[in-house]
Amino acid sequence: MKREAIERAKEHFGRLLEMQMERIAKIKSAPDWIDYSKLKPIIIGVVGGDGIGPYIAKEAQRVLEYLLQDEVKNGKVEFRVIEGLTIENRAACMKPIPDDVLEEIKKCHVILKGPTTTPRKGDPWPNIESANVAMRKELDLFANVRPVRVPQQGIDWIFFRENTEDVYALGPYGLEVDEDIAIDFRLISTPGADRICRLAFEHARKTGKKKVTCVTKANVVKTTDGRFLENFYRIAKEYPDIQVDDWYIDIMTAKLIDEKRRREFQVFVLPNLYGDILTDEAAEFQGGVGTAGSANIGKQYAMFEAIHGSAPRMVQEGRAIYADPSSMIRASAMLLNHIGYADKGKKLEMALDICGQYEKKLVITGRPNGATGAQFADYVLETIQDPNLEARWENYVKG
Repeated sequence: MKREAIERAKEHFGRLLEMQMERIAKIKSAPDWIDYSKLKPIIIGVVGGDGIGPYIAKEAQRVLEYLLQDEVKNGKVEFRVIEGLTIENRAACMKPIPDDVLEEIKKCHVILKGPTTTPRKGDPWPNIESANVAMRKELDLFANVRPVRVPQQGIDWIFFRENTEDVYALGPYGLEVDEDIAIDFRLISTPGADRICRLAFEHARKTGKKKVTCVTKANVVKTTDGRFLENFYRIAKEYPDIQVDDWYIDIMTAKLIDEKRRREFQVFVLPNLYGDILTDEAAEFQGGVGTAGSANIGKQYAMFEAIHGSAPRMVQEGRAIYADPSSMIRASAMLLNHIGYADKGKKLEMALDICGQYEKKLVITGRPNGATGAQFADYVLETIQDPNLEARWENYVKG
């Protein structure tokens, strides 16, 4: 029995290696970056997801459509609503993304996506892969980019989290060898580490940032984290104008709350799992994960979303209209920046800072004792339209 279990494990691991070698070959032959300035129209797909996803996606879409109304009128931008990325639909077809939904997604250039439910062991749903993980792999969205800004505290961080590897990529393919041993797999590749590190350095150079920090646990996870760290320092040699350092994930979580040190950090680059953990912690400075958006960037596609989950309990309890759309609206600001409308993106970011961190005329609690998501979106829209927006924001920053 022991020998049979080992042979099954070998076969399983061999199939995983074949899959990953095929993936690496695709990375090496991938086309160059898409040029949004040459597209007409730029197609923005809005995918509501499930749980509170459709509720907050609707409000983010409303804000985006206001800011891009002229571009829609002159044919530069088109919005498409894509239905069907629900846990019920995914479970029915036993796929993380139903084929017809994926086909529609691939017809768009950028996606604004609401949260989706990922089944865990013990849930009533079958063991299907995360829709997020699947979409990142299908569209090769290798960079998960998460900014955190609290101007009054001098915090202006941006995290470049590798998006297609690590334990998340191979999480559904773990192996229960026998009743005593269960094994999961972790993957770090040179092409995968190279491109996320290079993107972080390019962003730093483009935005005038002076420092890039790599976060691993290479002292313990020597093979995979060691490879990521080696690649980081090799890429860093191409950017001698930028300072570099590296930290271990455990102490990094402490340094983010160290008032003496945290302002020193600017750009972070890190593997998938550590990036997920650290950005959730970082988001607390900004008001919690409910306020944080993220970008998933690839050379041909990009997807923008909240960093939190679908909160099905809020729907079950009839509280979905009170869900905070800040995360999706902040993701919309990143979308605007990505497709070439940086001025509109900056205006939206300033409005969110004012509404969510400074004035706080409306407070969202997730319950009837707070504002609804629609009311908060109205507040953001009113703030965007204020001719004194920039002055209000500068007053906030100065304290």
